[in-house]
Amino acid sequence: MDERSVRILHAISELETDNLDEIATYTDIPKSTVHYRIDQLKEQGVITNDLYDIDIEELGLEITVITEVMAEYDTQYHKRVSKKLTAIEGVNQVYFTMGDTDLIVIAHLSDRQMVHGLIQDYEGIDEVVRTSSKFVIETVKDESYPLNDFELETLIESIVDD
Repeated sequence: MDERSVRILHAISELETDNLDEIATYTDIPKSTVHYRIDQLKEQGVITNDLYDIDIEELGLEITVITEVMAEYDTQYHKRVSKKLTAIEGVNQVYFTMGDTDLIVIAHLSDRQMVHGLIQDYEGIDEVVRTSSKFVIETVKDESYPLNDFELETLIESIVDD
């Protein structure tokens, strides 16, 4: 990836828009080049969609549950268990981790009844030995655009091919 592509990605995140004129102005890269680069980034799978961001709390999914899942060890167990976890309604993210916890699951739900259903669904997975769930009291940071967590120069230094 080259510096222009990183600058364009950074602009998309910073401006929270896909407007070519705004991105071109912000990056000082010609609009036609911005358009071409965005198409390339889509083809490469770096840009994955054109969806609008949704504030899930405003939507009513204001309960965030973070669950540590310990599963019965077996060959490729994490793939089987992960597949079952991702199929549970309300589960947004599943991470296979190293350490005492096998998987981390994040779910966004609307009420206690949904939380109860989530826990029952976890208990219904044979390979799950134990879970430990936490309720988020307050979201301190939830960055939709991870590139915003870096200064532009840091991104250029770490991502641009030499």
